[in-house]
Amino acid sequence: MSRPRFRWHIVVFLAPAVLVYTAVMIFPLFNTLRLALYSKIDQERVFVGLQNFTTLLGDPLWSDQFWNALGNNFWFFIIHMLVQNPIGIALAAILSHPRLRFAAFYRSAIFIPTILSFVIVGFAWKLILSPIWGIAPSMLDAVGLKFLFAPWLGKEEYALTTLSLISVWQFVGIPMMLIYAALLSIPEEILEAGEIDGITGMSAFWKIKLPLILPSIGIISILTFVGNFNAFDLIYTAQGALAGPDFSTDILGTFMYRTFFGFQLQLGDPYMGSAIASAMFAIILIGVCLYLFGIQTRMRRYQL
Repeated sequence: MSRPRFRWHIVVFLAPAVLVYTAVMIFPLFNTLRLALYSKIDQERVFVGLQNFTTLLGDPLWSDQFWNALGNNFWFFIIHMLVQNPIGIALAAILSHPRLRFAAFYRSAIFIPTILSFVIVGFAWKLILSPIWGIAPSMLDAVGLKFLFAPWLGKEEYALTTLSLISVWQFVGIPMMLIYAALLSIPEEILEAGEIDGITGMSAFWKIKLPLILPSIGIISILTFVGNFNAFDLIYTAQGALAGPDFSTDILGTFMYRTFFGFQLQLGDPYMGSAIASAMFAIILIGVCLYLFGIQTRMRRYQL
């Protein structure tokens, strides 16, 4: 028997994408991991092994900042999981109703903020919520709720939650569209069989549709996790590199930026910055692996 011919056209078409991905993703990643094992001593780069990670987790000067940023990152993620994704699922369920009029307009209107720049969103909401020239106080006053207004971006206890909700407003369109597509992919035969058994309306969603879209919800959850632990732009735009007030909105992205590049009187340290970036990579990798090997396998039973 003749050996099967090697399909060179696959290599030709994949090579440009692989080279670009390697140049902009793989090589910087491994170079960052390598830099995390070095430090500058007497103006010379010296291999120190895991010393930078020991300093990051053991030195009070570094560990306090790291754990504060990590805790803020988890809160940022929790807000998105508890607010953004349920709202996205609810909107998708409403918009997928066949009798809803102007559904395409509603989908477009909800999705538009997703394509806006972080800079535009950050500065726009900073102006809206400003107690001096913002429109939020007058809007609340118009409905008799001005007593609820506070400088949310200026108070430590409210700033991070406020920015999280702004991020939810911007990106709620992504889970909405993914769940919407998943709902449309459910075969009509299954829904018709449910109707014969008397399962209609909300019961059909909870008993038929929701179990079938659980894999899509899982993918949205892990995308939310990865996106929030890579977050940086919105915090930097709205609160600056110091992530004020008093580092209450500091997350791993802004902490790594200040450390790596330096800010104001703080000199940049690419080696400690690489250690923080490596820690971020490890956290994201652990979260993704837990999903792939611990959750996704259990969801396969719900797939069609």
